[in-house]
Amino acid sequence: MKAIYRKMWELAKPYLDNTRGDVSHTLVSLKFAQQLLKKEGGDEDIVIPAIILHDVGWKRVPEELHLKAFGPKADPKLTRIHEVEGAKIAKEILEQLHYNQDKIQEIFTIIEAHDTRTEAISLNNRLVKDADALDRVTSEAFRVNIARFKMTFDQWMDHCESVSATWFGTPTAKNIAKKELENRLKEYESTSA
Repeated sequence: MKAIYRKMWELAKPYLDNTRGDVSHTLVSLKFAQQLLKKEGGDEDIVIPAIILHDVGWKRVPEELHLKAFGPKADPKLTRIHEVEGAKIAKEILEQLHYNQDKIQEIFTIIEAHDTRTEAISLNNRLVKDADALDRVTSEAFRVNIARFKMTFDQWMDHCESVSATWFGTPTAKNIAKKELENRLKEYESTSA
């Protein structure tokens, strides 16, 4: 990872330490972003900072409201707070690092609506949305979200399958998600047999 990204990560970490588990979520999303960049193209200098910084705004949403602000029954007004505040924090961090101003603007635009914007406005935006969403179908996220949202495995699986078409836009992300969901089903069947 480039030195500038490591510095960015260190500045982002204090904003990611919360009840949502955003440190681990961001690290998982970062790995997916790197995979997507290799397969789909895109500008690493936009996508990597955007994924590192995309959830820093949760620090400005009271933790007792987090479960109302994301997930299957999210209140879009609360979701917007983390996007808008996150874009501001990201801009501050990037300016502190003297990052390229044109790239700061694109990163800001991606972060300020990364969850609520239904259609990606660029390939870079699409890669960030896909990398962010891919964490939701990992083994760890399944375990956490089933408990967090008080759902059964089948309910969470149904939710993930029903929204996959809107969560994932690139062929690579769709393939990764399909394999991850198949793996979740195999894991579940092996433990319930």
